[in-house]
Amino acid sequence: MDGDQDAELQALRARRMAEMQAQYGGGQEDEKKKAEAQREQELQKNSILSQILDQAARARLNTIAQVKPEKAQKVEGMLIQMAQTGQLGGKVTENQLKSLLEQVSQVTQKKTVVKFDRRRHAVDSDDDEYG
Repeated sequence: MDGDQDAELQALRARRMAEMQAQYGGGQEDEKKKAEAQREQELQKNSILSQILDQAARARLNTIAQVKPEKAQKVEGMLIQMAQTGQLGGKVTENQLKSLLEQVSQVTQKKTVVKFDRRRHAVDSDDDEYG
């Protein structure tokens, strides 16, 4: 009976190892497919943007993408949508891009309030003693 149990245990281990390898290998393939799809999407986006933006506007958008990537993504999405719906008459100039950026800034602008509690930090000129 010892031989039968060893054989069953070996078979079970081999099956489990094969399952684990299939899961791990499948995960790598999924990641490769996702990365490839993301690269393809990025190429399509860049192709569309190069068709609808003039050179100066494209340069400004690239500069903004380096500083504020989320803002640039919103503007790129808006531009692509406008191009797909036929709202753009020709290539977008730098001035048109500036006005679009201003619109996005007004919508996404966050109001920051800074409160300073003097008592909490014990900064009071009355507490100063000299002498």
